[in-house]
Amino acid sequence: MKHIGENIADIREAIGITQTELAKKIKTTQSAIARMEAGKQNVSADMLKKISKALGKNLITLSPGTINVSIAGGKKLKGTIQTNTSKNGAVGLLCAALLNKGTTTLKCVPRIEEVHRLIEVLHSIGVKAEWQGNTLTITPPKQFSLSKIDQDAAMRTRSIIMFIGPLIHRLSKFSLPQSGGCKLGSRTVRPHFYALEEFGVNIKTTENSYEVVAKNKQPKEVILYETGDTVTENAIMAAAGLSGTTTIKYASANYMVQELCVFLTKLGVKIEGIGTTTLTVTGVENIKQDVEYSLAEDPTDSMFFLATAIATDSEITITRCPVEFLELELLTLKKMGFKYTQSKPYLGENGHVKLVDIKTKVSKLKAAEDKIHSRPYPGINADNLPFFAIIAAKASGQTLIHDWMYEKRAIYFTELDKLGADTVLADPHRIYITGPTKFRPTELVSPPALRPATILLIAMLAASGHSVLRNIYSINRGYEKIVERLRSLGAEISYQDEF
Repeated sequence: MKHIGENIADIREAIGITQTELAKKIKTTQSAIARMEAGKQNVSADMLKKISKALGKNLITLSPGTINVSIAGGKKLKGTIQTNTSKNGAVGLLCAALLNKGTTTLKCVPRIEEVHRLIEVLHSIGVKAEWQGNTLTITPPKQFSLSKIDQDAAMRTRSIIMFIGPLIHRLSKFSLPQSGGCKLGSRTVRPHFYALEEFGVNIKTTENSYEVVAKNKQPKEVILYETGDTVTENAIMAAAGLSGTTTIKYASANYMVQELCVFLTKLGVKIEGIGTTTLTVTGVENIKQDVEYSLAEDPTDSMFFLATAIATDSEITITRCPVEFLELELLTLKKMGFKYTQSKPYLGENGHVKLVDIKTKVSKLKAAEDKIHSRPYPGINADNLPFFAIIAAKASGQTLIHDWMYEKRAIYFTELDKLGADTVLADPHRIYITGPTKFRPTELVSPPALRPATILLIAMLAASGHSVLRNIYSINRGYEKIVERLRSLGAEISYQDEF
């Protein structure tokens, strides 16, 4: 009952309706909905069917959290879609809010699975987090208690490791569950340990947890073992809670790191070098202020719709694209023959991110003359690289995609073969894709990795006929209301009713 109740609450919040509004739809009371969501009331199969119909998502499934979609592909899309705010930015700021003893108000927060999991963890350690529309207000407790931490929610997100950086300023000793999230081979957390030990943090790994002992010290300089996004964020948050100055070298300059830096400056932290690989952080030992911040737009969300437009031969307008994090992607597409127009840049709500509107045109693409690979910012974003697999399948000729950053992710790209693509896997990191492809419909289960799952969804939108993509939880981790947004562009896609 508890798990069913959590699912009802997650989906209700994701589509933006209140308990009272849901109660009216199924002809019951708000208090009954509250009891259901708290797991304190038995729910019959008939009631689950009513709730599923009201929410537009199937709650009766063989495995917890499973959501399937049905697609009638081969349709050209049209219209305008606005870029959503960033998953990676949101989870970083949810962690950073733990540094602030005052109230943190985050605006334009995406209602996605990854955010819901972190909020469940925050609730379990005494943090008050309240939604009002897409605004989230976070108020910390006077004293954190991790004894009742939500183990299940914590283990379903890799972002939990970013709790360490802020919590070392509030607790001298604590335990966190080991993180999960996308299944992308061996993704080591050792760089986090190397960075945090410079701040006097000792971390022991057990079978299921990280045992953390913190003796705060102020390093003058921290050299990161790996230019990773989350390790950079952890180091920044560790430095932000100390009153002295720390220089962090070989830092990631990616969009979510810049987002974190801009947010922390609003808390009084001084950060020099934002957007570069060397950051100088002068922290504040006791951060306590009420702050409001609007999240920035997500370049991977813009890239999803760029790839969708290319695969479906559609002309659509994508607004509020964070262009500085898409420039090399757009240049690569231009060299492949992609045609588009772009508005003059304008600033986003946070006063830092530069946005443009992009109108796509139907284009005949050719294979890239050189291999396509990701690099740390300002290179092609690692999270955008998988979209080039579906784009390469659409282009004439053979393209080599080198996914060096993640072990075995390229293997998931071979799933496109089941939709008619022609791929040859050279090794776990390199794949040759030959096009152009006439995609064909099929039925597949989403891989347990966010970006590879999205490219299968895009291929199904391009394939003439009926397709089914099962268990899209991995997509819902990073993309808010993806089915509803695609339907607004004319896609024939719906949640599959299995009753």
